[in-house]
Amino acid sequence: MMLQAYTYLRVAAGELRSKMHERFTELAGNESGATAAEYALLVTLIAIVIIVGAFALGTSVNDRLQQTGDCVATTSGLPC
Repeated sequence: MMLQAYTYLRVAAGELRSKMHERFTELAGNESGATAAEYALLVTLIAIVIIVGAFALGTSVNDRLQQTGDCVATTSGLPC
């Protein structure tokens, strides 16, 4: 009787292990989550590039307008 119980437990544990292994390999092979994460990373990087570019452009435009304003404000007659 003990041998039968031991054999049953070993077989049941082996089946459980096999099913768990199949499920883990199925989950590891599924790339839909990885694709979503890659798209999120790309969107984040593109947003960072746009923000940095907007700040750089804003600073450049501000400097140019300041130079133009300073040039108009001077009455020396020298070209700016």
